Amino acid sequence: MPEPSPRLVALRILLASQQTDRPLDELIDRQTSSITQSRDRSLVMELVYGVLRRQEPIDWRLGTVLSKPLRRLPVLVQMLLRIGAYQVLFLDRVPASAAVNETVEMAKVSARQLGRDWSGLVNGVLRNLIRIPAPSLPDPVTHPAEWLSLTYGIPLWLVVRWLDRMGMEQTESACRATSTVPDVTVRVNRCRLTREEFLKRLQAAGVAAHPTPVSPVGVMVEKGQDITALPGFLTGDFYVEDEAAQLIPPLLDPSPGGVVLDACAAPGGKATHLAELMGDRGMIIAVDQKASRLDLLRHNCLRLRMRSIMPVVGDVRKPAQWTRLLAGDADQPDIPTSFDRILVDAPCSGLGVLRRHPEAKGRRSDSSVTRHQTLQVRILGSVARTLRPGGVLVYSTCSTETEETEEVVNRFCESFHGWTRESVAPWLPPAALRFVTARGALTTLCNSFGMDGFYAVRLRKNE
Repeated sequence: MPEPSPRLVALRILLASQQTDRPLDELIDRQTSSITQSRDRSLVMELVYGVLRRQEPIDWRLGTVLSKPLRRLPVLVQMLLRIGAYQVLFLDRVPASAAVNETVEMAKVSARQLGRDWSGLVNGVLRNLIRIPAPSLPDPVTHPAEWLSLTYGIPLWLVVRWLDRMGMEQTESACRATSTVPDVTVRVNRCRLTREEFLKRLQAAGVAAHPTPVSPVGVMVEKGQDITALPGFLTGDFYVEDEAAQLIPPLLDPSPGGVVLDACAAPGGKATHLAELMGDRGMIIAVDQKASRLDLLRHNCLRLRMRSIMPVVGDVRKPAQWTRLLAGDADQPDIPTSFDRILVDAPCSGLGVLRRHPEAKGRRSDSSVTRHQTLQVRILGSVARTLRPGGVLVYSTCSTETEETEEVVNRFCESFHGWTRESVAPWLPPAALRFVTARGALTTLCNSFGMDGFYAVRLRKNE
């Protein structure tokens, strides 16, 4: 069978991203497994991420040449138009005529699925995009939210939230950071080698890279690299992880031989970092609801050669259930009834990592922030009971919104007495101290280092 065209594969992925909550990289891996040419795979990635990152201005431009609202067209036709429009408007290396012709052909191929041939409309709309000059953007003074949304490709509802809370200057900074294509950042596995040794191996292989400016264990690799082909990937010398995420596990200050709970563990980035900080000595109980996601954690543990992590499938809001489940497994040691350290890297809106997961823009809304807060408070309340007196709990999210950060911590401290907030400053590298808030929390929102937006707070259970 011939390989499907990259544009058709991109169409399938974009449609699937609207129909499931699965991560975009998982959808891409599934659909591109049969593509053998690296340039074809690169085009798929370009189209998928480009359409999702630029969907707000793309839809606006399409609206100027359509006779009816875009949302009233079949979903498949909407996505065909977006793929064609992205190439016409933003992809200089693809001739506009080729972009139109290829998109029209996909429309013809989809005629049976759609119940009629939409290729004429697709052809007319895309050619009008080429022929008709773009109208002016909304005025940034009188319509700042609309201007920011279209300029940076950020959902309007989110821009409005940021403007209300931060004002124009900080909101534009947040929009700019969210729309920037992220660097490829990895965390060096210091159980195997130092950062300097890893950089020397990359240099010897002709790979351009440099140390991260904030995290003491991070390395930025030049874009366009096949991560799996880098020296040390198969031997577990590094883990792909944003620089901001690398700052979270050290806040727990775990000790070798300690007992740690990673309450929302998959795919294992922070769990393996904790194991590294503990010299892979002790026990880390890594809980997640989905067995398939824990398979990713097991794979990462195997590659990084971490043996102190014990994956547990279960609902972290019901620790008694997964405690009994694990204790009844003859091949595993009994699960502890209390922990020295607990990390709650809570499920959240993910608004701090939209640049890496642009598919989330279509899956989030104003109400999803409040919905996540309810879940986060429940998780904190459940796991707090399993922390020993004097132990430390770190709560973190990759969210930009106060409902999922400070408000969650405030609600928890009001409901559960006997806890003390501690400043995270002593456990941060010097370059990260600028991200410590007046209340001692970590927030990387609007940072100038190109890091994701993370929040973390450190809580100690009183003796």
